Amino acid sequence: MTGRLVIEDIHPRTPGAEHPAKAVVGEALTVRAAIFKEGHDALAARVLLFPAGSGEAEQVAPLREEGNDDWSGVLVPQRVGRYQFVVQAWTHRHATWAHKVEAKLEAGQEIDVELAEGELLLAAAEPLGDGRLPPVVANALSRLRDRSLVDKERVADALSPPVAAAMWGPYGAVDFTTAAALPLRVDRERAAVGAWYELFPRSHGGFRATEARIPALAAMGFDVVYLPPIHPIGRSHRKGPNNTLNAGPGDPGSPWAIGSSDGGHTTVHPDLGTLEDFDHLVSVVREAGMEVALDYALQCSPDHPWVSAHPEWFHHRPDGSIAYAENPPKKYQDIVPINFWPASDADRVSLWQACKDILDFWIGHGIEIFRVDNPHTKPIAFWEWLIPAVQAENPGVVFLAEAFTRPHMMAKLAAVGFSQSYTYFTWRTERDGPEGLWAYLDELAHGPAADYLRPAFWPNTPDILSGPLRNGPLEAFALRLVLAATASPIYGIYSGYELGENRPASPTNEEYLDSEKYQIIVRDYSQPNTLVPLITELNGIRRRHPALRTMRSLVLHPTDNPMLIAYSKRSDDGTDVVLTVVNLDPYDAQEGWVTLRLDTLGVDAVRPFQVFDELSGSTWSWQGERGFVRLDPARQAAHLFVVRQP
Repeated sequence: MTGRLVIEDIHPRTPGAEHPAKAVVGEALTVRAAIFKEGHDALAARVLLFPAGSGEAEQVAPLREEGNDDWSGVLVPQRVGRYQFVVQAWTHRHATWAHKVEAKLEAGQEIDVELAEGELLLAAAEPLGDGRLPPVVANALSRLRDRSLVDKERVADALSPPVAAAMWGPYGAVDFTTAAALPLRVDRERAAVGAWYELFPRSHGGFRATEARIPALAAMGFDVVYLPPIHPIGRSHRKGPNNTLNAGPGDPGSPWAIGSSDGGHTTVHPDLGTLEDFDHLVSVVREAGMEVALDYALQCSPDHPWVSAHPEWFHHRPDGSIAYAENPPKKYQDIVPINFWPASDADRVSLWQACKDILDFWIGHGIEIFRVDNPHTKPIAFWEWLIPAVQAENPGVVFLAEAFTRPHMMAKLAAVGFSQSYTYFTWRTERDGPEGLWAYLDELAHGPAADYLRPAFWPNTPDILSGPLRNGPLEAFALRLVLAATASPIYGIYSGYELGENRPASPTNEEYLDSEKYQIIVRDYSQPNTLVPLITELNGIRRRHPALRTMRSLVLHPTDNPMLIAYSKRSDDGTDVVLTVVNLDPYDAQEGWVTLRLDTLGVDAVRPFQVFDELSGSTWSWQGERGFVRLDPARQAAHLFVVRQP
C-alpha cells in the first residue's frame, strides 16, 4: 500500500527493478524521485546507499526539491560491487513551522500559537549522544522561551539555517516513509569509459609479433586492445577468402569457427604461439597502460571437442546431423550453434558451468574485459545467471554486448548485466528524422534505458562497413571518428580505420572486400596521410576533459544547417564544458548558426564568453545564444569547443 507519503518514479532503475541500474566508482550518480503528500506541509527526503546484504548505509545524501514534486540528490559510490539504494521522505516539521511563522510575521499577524508550537518542536529535537539538545537548538529554544523579547527576536534564532539543518532529519516524524530498495551495480571506470582498438594477432604474425604494435596503440591513447577469437579454428566447412566455401590448404578460416583437434575455447591457436606467449602479450599491453579484451564467442566449429564429447549440447536435424548456424540470407556452414536449453536439466547445468569455466580460465590469465559475440542468440536467463556469478568472484570484469538486434533485446541484455553495449550508431549517418543522429543521441542520453545501457560507438567492425565510409574519403572516417569519440564515453575502431580502408564487398553487402575475417591482412601503418594524428588528439582530449566521460549530460543544440550537428557535455561539478560541432558532409564545407542553450553551458546571455577549439588551438569570443561556425572537411571535420565564461 501507499505510505503516508508517496514516493514513486525513482531513478536510476531497470524496467522491472529486479536488475540493477549502473554506476561508476567515484562518479556522481543522480537519484531522482517524485515525492508528495496531501496538504501543504514542507517535506524532506534523503537517499541511502547500502552494500548488498548489509544493513549499514555507506552513504546518505539529501534530496532537494526541483519543483513540481520532483526531487533529486547525488551519491558518489566509492567501491566496485553490488549495492542497494533507498529513498526516504518525511514531513519537514521545522520548515513547515518556519513557513507559517515567516508568513504571519510578514502579514503583521500574531504568532502566539506558533511560538508555543516552536517550543514544543525544538524541545523534541533529536538529542546528541549524551542526551542533550544540539547547542544551536538549545540556544534557540532558550530565546523562544524568553518572553522579555519581542516576537521577531524570540524566533530569530529558531528560524536560522543552523537550526533548520539540525532539525532536518526524520527524528520524531510520524509519517516517515521508506520506499522499496532498488539494486545498483557499481563498476570500475573501464566499464563506462574507454577507447578500444580491435586487431587480429594472426595478421601481425602471432602474439609475440603483435607486441611490436602495442607502443603505437598506447601512443595513440587507446585504453583497450581487443582481440577476436584466438582459439584453434576448425577444418570442416572452413571458409575461404570473402566468405567462399572453397578454402584452400593455406586459408586460415574464420576465427569465430572455434575448435579443432588442437582444442577449444581454453586453447590458443598454435599458429599464434603458446599460452605463455599470450600471457606475455597481456603483460606488455598492461605495462603500456592498456588492457586486453578477449572475444567470448559461445559457438563451435563442427570439429570442436564439445561436439563429440557432448552432442546433447547442440541442435540436431531430423536426420540426426548437427545444424549449422544461419541468419538468412547468411549461412555459417563452419559454425554449429550451441543449444543452451537441452532437454535435461542436468545437461543444461553442466553446459552453463562449462561456459563459465571458459571465462574463469581467461580471467586466470589476466583478462577482465570480454566482448561477447551475438549474446542475443543465447537465452536471457543464461546471462542473468552468468554475469552476476562471474562478477561475484571477480567484481572488475567487464562485458561488452555485441548485439545489433531489436531494441527490446538490446535493452534487456543491458538490464541483466552487460556492462556496455554496441549500438545502432554505425548506421546513424543523417542528422534529422526518427532514425537520425539527433533523435538517437537524445534517446541514449536521456531515454528510458539510460539508467542501465551504456552505449559503445563503433564506426566500423570487421563485419560492418557502412554509410559514408563505403568507398568514402578519409574525411568521412574523420567525421565519424569525432562523433564516436565525443558523443559516447565508450568508442572503438577496427584496424585499418586509421588508414581509411573503404572497399565494400559489393554495392549491397556491408562487409569488407577481402575481409580480414577470412584471410590475413598485412597493413602498412607507416604510410602518410592517416588519421593517427587525429586519433591521438581526440584520445588526449577525452582524457583531459571529464565532461567527455559521461553521456547523461549530453545536450543537443539546434543548427540552421542539417549538415551540422552540435551537442555539449558538462562535468559533474560544472567546471568543464565541451561543445562539439561536426560537419556531417565529408566532401564540402558547411556553415551555419548554432542556437545555444546557454543555461546548459554555464554562461549567461549578457556577457561575452570564449570558445577555445581543442582541435585547431583557436579561440573565439561569442555572446548571446547564437554562434557561427564554418567547417571545411579538407581542413577540419569538427570543432571541440571548451566553453569558458571570463
